[in-house]
Amino acid sequence: MGWMTNEDGLDKCAANYVPLTPLSHLKRAAHVFADVTAVIYGAHRVTYAQYHARCSQLASALSGAGIEAGQVVASLLPNIPAQAEAHFGVPACGAVLNTINTRLDVATVRYILNHGEARVLLVDTQFIDLAEAACADLDGPAPLLIEVPDAGFAATGRHPTYEDFIAQGDPAFVWHMPSDEWESLALNYTSGTTGRPKGVVYHHRGAYLMTMGTVVSWRMVTRPVFMQIVPLFHCNGWNHTWMMPLLGGTLVCCRDITAAAIYDAIADEGVTHFGGAPIVLNMMVNAPEAERRTFNHQVEVFTAGAPPAPATLSKIEALGFNVTQVYGLTETYGHVTECLWDPAWDNAQGAERAAIKARQGVAMPMMEDITVMDSQMSQVPLDGATQGEIMIRGNSVMKGYFKNPAATREVFAGGYFHSGDLAVQHPNGHMQIADRAKDIIISGGENISSIEVEGVLMGHPDVNLAAVVAQPDDKWGEVPCAFIELKPGATSDEASMIAFARQTLAGFKTPKRVIFQELPKTSTGKVQKFELRAEAAKS
Repeated sequence: MGWMTNEDGLDKCAANYVPLTPLSHLKRAAHVFADVTAVIYGAHRVTYAQYHARCSQLASALSGAGIEAGQVVASLLPNIPAQAEAHFGVPACGAVLNTINTRLDVATVRYILNHGEARVLLVDTQFIDLAEAACADLDGPAPLLIEVPDAGFAATGRHPTYEDFIAQGDPAFVWHMPSDEWESLALNYTSGTTGRPKGVVYHHRGAYLMTMGTVVSWRMVTRPVFMQIVPLFHCNGWNHTWMMPLLGGTLVCCRDITAAAIYDAIADEGVTHFGGAPIVLNMMVNAPEAERRTFNHQVEVFTAGAPPAPATLSKIEALGFNVTQVYGLTETYGHVTECLWDPAWDNAQGAERAAIKARQGVAMPMMEDITVMDSQMSQVPLDGATQGEIMIRGNSVMKGYFKNPAATREVFAGGYFHSGDLAVQHPNGHMQIADRAKDIIISGGENISSIEVEGVLMGHPDVNLAAVVAQPDDKWGEVPCAFIELKPGATSDEASMIAFARQTLAGFKTPKRVIFQELPKTSTGKVQKFELRAEAAKS
């Protein structure tokens, strides 16, 4: 009796093994859902057949421009159709997609372009000045800029436009499907929580499984209407745009995130799902009555980052939204845990319900193991009190950090991805973040490095020492609050210090409050940030 080895003729072959890739979803949808509306953006409405053809034209045009497999194509775009098309068109020619945060400063964008060696940059006209400034002093050849005029921003005439560029492409272009599902799909840069941003590399397999697992966790059925609110430059929008063709879903693009735009899309387009930071929930709750539209269906919402306040949660659920807390990082393609609801909690109300919903929860189906471990990588007691670090293992974990093998080895030590987030674990296995080990500030869904902000403030001639912590904020969830110890005899004020920081930092990274005082320190001179956090939270 055989043991069913390859010697028994049980080999992989073209008939029984195909590398996993989210590209397969759109290839299938072009036939199965050919006439279903795929993308909506104002007057722009395309079917799946048309969507596939446009992505094919982009892939063909990039190939015609000399882009080869494995090279990087970057974008500086909001959530508009061109950004969605890039998610399929760029890998369809074998290239790697690098979506860049449109809120970054020139120096950081320049660093990303240098490090990633992008050959082409798709850029919205609103950000063309940023792109040109970033490209002005690169170490190597500047990328080809393709301008995407939109929303009243007229083309400058200095670069080829997106529509003209893809018009050169063949809608019947044969896609470059990966021969190995480990091939690189996307390059996403972290927010630089320990200095320079790190380039996180995704593979086709991880993104494919993310789309499959999300369908299960979000209890999705065929033909949902999904609104892309999470920026597609954040973990590729949590992979949701790659997921929509799997279900024949309709993607509603949203350039400017406002309560009115979201309510209109729910009422007029029948939006059933969206993801967003807690600031989006606050926006919906606090919208003027004139902007609120009535609708007769429940809208499913994934939220991540600082948990929404209990008052916000209770108010938004009363408006017809069901909120699920999820958790993840750039290194994990977005969300990999969910607060999986237990029907036994159905009667929980108010603060009790909000406390449960604020938990980061349990591993989503595509992950192998996510738990909380101590410094020796042993499981912490499930007592809801003992702190440890969230450790992650599974197929939707990055390949590693681009050009940084040392950091990759460090973060994968012991066979798990070390999240850097401290948490407790409840008796039912649900995880709940207790602190952020790297002092990350999450403001409106954006990660801000306290180290980066402190470094800028320390560059002021009158500053002796600076410490930056998160201050709770009703609108943004958290904002940076700076504590500054001035040099003897020096004087300064809050406005001038904020203005100084703004010269270097992007607006969302700039401190919103500055407190001048001697900083509390340990006997070894380390700043005691827990005291500063408590002080920042008082007001």
